[in-house]
Amino acid sequence: MEKVRVDSNALTIIHVDMDAFYASIEQRDNIHYRNKPVIVGGSPDGRGVVSTASYEARKFGIHSAMPARRAKELCPFAIFIPTNMKKYKSVSKQVHDIFRRYTKLIEPISIDEAFLDVGEGNAVEVGRAIKKDIYTELHLTASVGVSYNKFLAKLASDMEKPDGFTVITPKTADKLLPTLPVRKLWGVGEKTEKELNRLGIFTVRDLLNYDRDFLIERWGRRGYELLKFAHGIDDSVVDTKQEVKSMGEETTLSQDTQNIRELEPYLKSFSASLSNRLYSKRLKCKTVTIKTKYNDFKLITRSKTLNEPIDSYEELYSTGKYILYQRVPIDRPIRLIGMQVSNFVYPYEPIQMTFTDIIGDV
Repeated sequence: MEKVRVDSNALTIIHVDMDAFYASIEQRDNIHYRNKPVIVGGSPDGRGVVSTASYEARKFGIHSAMPARRAKELCPFAIFIPTNMKKYKSVSKQVHDIFRRYTKLIEPISIDEAFLDVGEGNAVEVGRAIKKDIYTELHLTASVGVSYNKFLAKLASDMEKPDGFTVITPKTADKLLPTLPVRKLWGVGEKTEKELNRLGIFTVRDLLNYDRDFLIERWGRRGYELLKFAHGIDDSVVDTKQEVKSMGEETTLSQDTQNIRELEPYLKSFSASLSNRLYSKRLKCKTVTIKTKYNDFKLITRSKTLNEPIDSYEELYSTGKYILYQRVPIDRPIRLIGMQVSNFVYPYEPIQMTFTDIIGDV
């Protein structure tokens, strides 16, 4: 059976990713920061973390979410700048104003990246025009990817950073995908990559050559998705609806408690519910927050932001339990406990056809 790809010959999707966004804005606005290692985030003298590192800083192995103290060890002469979200959001709005000149179909992914669908327009020409406008008007660079679906457009924008422009056609995808590390597929985080590596799967070609039935039996929906991406298939559309920023569950205890073990069943219940809600909205989260209210009505929240997005009950419960035991004081009775997930990333499409119906016999 012949492979089937939705709109496989139409290059309609653009992914725009601003380069080292926060740091680049600071370098643009201060001549003394240009061509120097700039780190935006918390103070290296405390427990701050790196939010964004300029490309000059990245040469020293510095990356986002790294402890600022460690970043300073790697590059003692780096320039540390506190975040200025008001300024960054203002610039982000200017970037989106440029997007709207060319299409109304815009899906913001974060403050510094978005997907665009140009419909019947020429995505290559539009992508180049957007890139030029951003540089000319805002004096910033963006990496742009163009393809026939979101997964490949995102893959393209990552290929030549910074200041890149890459087009992936169906023919290009057929040649490129098998050569890539399996971690390049959406949904393959550090944990999944290790599991695949243990099976001898290190590249997309390894995945394509592996027993398909075994992969689907072992990973279920995730197995379908990985195989679809490995074949360059992504049916998700550019979603212009305003996405929810967070979702949560909470309950007031029937009796105040200082016994931390009595709180675990609530976390299990919250994790199961939130996992289902994430799946129904085709979302994953990177931040988990535990909320507690004490018998004196003082309310605190404690959060953990992960390097890789999660959506499973097990991952949510494990993260929530870690926060509860490591970061929540139990110095007085607790009367309310809650759990919240936020910092959402790429949505997944539900599987509505069998894998053979989608790609045929290969």
